Amino acid sequence: MRIVIVGATSTMAEHCARLWLQSAPAELVLVGRDEARLQRVASDLAVRSPTSTIEIRTTDFVDGAAIHHFVATLCSTRTPDLVLIAHGTLPNQDTCQLNLSACREALEINGVSPVLFAEAFVTHMQLADRGTLIIIGSVAGDRGRKSNYVYGSAKGMVTRYAQGLQHRLALAKSHLKVVLVKPGPTATPMTAHMVGQGPALASVEEVARTIVAGAAKGKAVVYAPGKWFVIMMIIRHLPTWIFNKINI
Repeated sequence: MRIVIVGATSTMAEHCARLWLQSAPAELVLVGRDEARLQRVASDLAVRSPTSTIEIRTTDFVDGAAIHHFVATLCSTRTPDLVLIAHGTLPNQDTCQLNLSACREALEINGVSPVLFAEAFVTHMQLADRGTLIIIGSVAGDRGRKSNYVYGSAKGMVTRYAQGLQHRLALAKSHLKVVLVKPGPTATPMTAHMVGQGPALASVEEVARTIVAGAAKGKAVVYAPGKWFVIMMIIRHLPTWIFNKINI
């Protein structure tokens, strides 16, 4: 199996890779922007799965032409069986409100960039008519909230994109599966500042297991952990006059 992970230095992505390699050796391509960090992840995975082939690649994450060329080159030898698009940042909402450059960067890396990578991979995977494309969104994209609506709007874009892509592939009767993952707050370096400020963060191990299991089943949407399906269903359906009185 050939697995490509975009944003492979994220803790969530690394734990997913560990689970995949536990089940069977694979040809793994780790994609990121920091070669040194990619090498550290690759070295750890190589120890865990000595018979796997692990390759690291770097590329630009926001330039459409660069992403198109990178993915075309990557798929020219063999189309991936599994692609995980897992990169992102958690921007400070107040900073985004005051600094429009920071706001733009947050929207690009959390929304535009995952969509560009997904669209580039789908072009090749649909031709092969097989495989699974996993896109990491967020529960934050289910409804705009005062505390993180810039980040949430980027993840809302990812949600709408994935829905449209799933609709397109269904009408084309494609065997390619698109899985949208919506993690809740998870204990990773990105959320270290949130510890003790609200509900307990989910363990990254639990979230990774949920992602891998959901992808194996080809589920259209995976909430990780699963409790967030109920939580966000309630939040989505709260009447505006009630929602606007809640400070979340």
